[in-house]
Amino acid sequence: MRIGHGYDVHRLVSGRKLILGGVEIPHHLGLLGHSDADVAAHALCDALLGAAALGDIGQHFPDTDPAYAGADSLVLLGRVVELLRAEGWQVGNTDLTILAQRPKLMPHIPQMRQNLARAMGVPVTAVSVKATTEEGLGFTGREEGIAAHAVALLLPLA
Repeated sequence: MRIGHGYDVHRLVSGRKLILGGVEIPHHLGLLGHSDADVAAHALCDALLGAAALGDIGQHFPDTDPAYAGADSLVLLGRVVELLRAEGWQVGNTDLTILAQRPKLMPHIPQMRQNLARAMGVPVTAVSVKATTEEGLGFTGREEGIAAHAVALLLPLA
């Protein structure tokens, strides 16, 4: 088995949608990025790629490539899983923590889990999503951005 860690952060700005775990969340600010800027999906991509020693999301889906402008990060996550399978790996389970002062994410977590599980081709019971604030501290506490940490376990293909 292999274990990987991923981290992503994007700045909150006006005029963008807030998409986390493939869920569009009502908020007056959204995340700035070349794709849909879904920090949850991006952190999972990096955790999975890291576990397989396949680099990071920027290597596979560079922000300099116009093909990924506005890309759906769940599609990118599915492509990462395809890369893993080509190398003989499958997703065992994942654990994701989203750091955001606002908005409250608890009501959206069940749908995030379902979306991420579907994109990775695993049961929803293999996908953990948690959210926390940082008690007003740091860039997330000041509502300047949202961050996510992810851990992933890979198993050899059966």
